[in-house]
Amino acid sequence: MRCYLQAFLLCMVFIFFSLVYVFNQLASTLEDRDGWGLKEQGIPGGRSHDDGHLLRKRPGLAGRDHEEGLDRERSSSPGKHHGDERSHVAVVACGTRLEETLTMLKSAVLLSKKPLHFYVFAEDDLHEPFKNALDSWPRTAQTKFNFTIYPITFPEENAKEWKKLFKPCASQRLFLPLILKEVDSLLYVDTDIIFLQPVEDIWALLSQFDSSHLAAMAPEHEEPRIGWYNRFARHPYYGKTGINSGVMLMNMTRLREKYFKNDMTTVPLKWEEILMPLLQKYKLNITWGDQDLLNIIFHHNPESLYVFPCQWNYRPDHCIYGSNCQQADQEGVFILHGNRGVYHNDKQPAFRAVYEAIQKYPFGENMETSLLQPLEASLLTTTNSYCGRASHLFTKKLKQSILSVQQEVTQRR
Repeated sequence: MRCYLQAFLLCMVFIFFSLVYVFNQLASTLEDRDGWGLKEQGIPGGRSHDDGHLLRKRPGLAGRDHEEGLDRERSSSPGKHHGDERSHVAVVACGTRLEETLTMLKSAVLLSKKPLHFYVFAEDDLHEPFKNALDSWPRTAQTKFNFTIYPITFPEENAKEWKKLFKPCASQRLFLPLILKEVDSLLYVDTDIIFLQPVEDIWALLSQFDSSHLAAMAPEHEEPRIGWYNRFARHPYYGKTGINSGVMLMNMTRLREKYFKNDMTTVPLKWEEILMPLLQKYKLNITWGDQDLLNIIFHHNPESLYVFPCQWNYRPDHCIYGSNCQQADQEGVFILHGNRGVYHNDKQPAFRAVYEAIQKYPFGENMETSLLQPLEASLLTTTNSYCGRASHLFTKKLKQSILSVQQEVTQRR
């Protein structure tokens, strides 16, 4: 009996100290959430945007003047004006991702008919190269988009831990709702994304959100037999096979207001309160960094996620073992996601062919003859692989998008 009593007391002591640890983490997060490093963004209470040229803006839409700086950007309140037709797209680029990011942005500009606003988060040494490259695009392209360049910023107390999580800077996406406070909705994409149809088409999925939805992503896998999360994950994940965060559509107003259920405390937590405690609890069990944290959050809040089909985030996993994206088989690929570095190696030549076709296309040339036809010819040489045999799906929607853009150009003339 005495042994049972001692075991019971030890359990109670362990539970007590566990609760103290969790609440200390929550308290630390709450203390830091207003001063976690946003001053580097030029947000009130911090350094001016002129200090180090941290905030840059490229005017391009009709009726916008050429003022630059924080005041002009804030006065435009991106994403909150009624009748704002812009799609708001964010990307995080570090290391050698400059050219890959520019190719992604180029694909968006080439195919979209409605105006775009790009939020580019990049390491400091990439700011000037991004600005110079985007400023060098022809005026016909520049009139279709605005852009703002931001530094990479993490909560000061844990900046190193967040930055080294998974790939460099990847976890920056978790903090976009806290940085872009004036943006109502946002499409986040990885640098290795190629749009094969207008951005406004995925942006339109926001209208399909019900009152509980605050984000949208595609499943990590459609076929459980080759799924990663259901076979290997050591943490909670969304649904049967998890979700992939390479393409993430967000209603950030709702996300900032939401209190999230969790497995750390019975008290629901806001977005800025949940991230660090979640990392502390699961950092030894996660493999894919911030994507795993998103899986954990939406595992406990499944009603908040809108799941869109795999053709909006088509990766080598969908064809490398044979076709396993039924929606793409029927309608074609809408967004190509070249993860695993396939744009830059010879493992998946069909993916690389699409990337290089967009990258090499000269602005102003006829897209049907200078982009689509060379791409189709290149894809014919890739049919010795499973993804190569599915490559007609890569051009199915792209062909429609190009013909639509060309038709609009012809009508304007």
